[in-house]
Amino acid sequence: MKQYLLSMYQPTHGSIPPPEVLGPIMEKLGQFRRDLQDQGSWVFGNGLHAPETATVLRPEDGEVLITDGPFAEGKEYLGGVTIIKAADLDAALAWGRRYAEATGLTIEVRPFQGEADG
Repeated sequence: MKQYLLSMYQPTHGSIPPPEVLGPIMEKLGQFRRDLQDQGSWVFGNGLHAPETATVLRPEDGEVLITDGPFAEGKEYLGGVTIIKAADLDAALAWGRRYAEATGLTIEVRPFQGEADG
């Protein structure tokens, strides 16, 4: 099976939802992960800290410059990643759709390079 990256994007504005909103979302995410594990499709996944915790390393003129903060400013940021195994893109998209429905957030599905299909 091929591996796919499911990237979760969160809006930069707003605060963390209150427990009565976040609780059901976390329950859905827990079930999503259990279903992935039961199907043998789970590889790895976790949330990320906010973009202001990032450190960017950029090669320039033979040196590597280090700066605090996100690589790029935007209306959304990468909030978490999940790596799955799926038979094909259609199967990966089905998992991605469930992830989007569970979170209400934008999910990007992308295959890893260099892996044979099937």
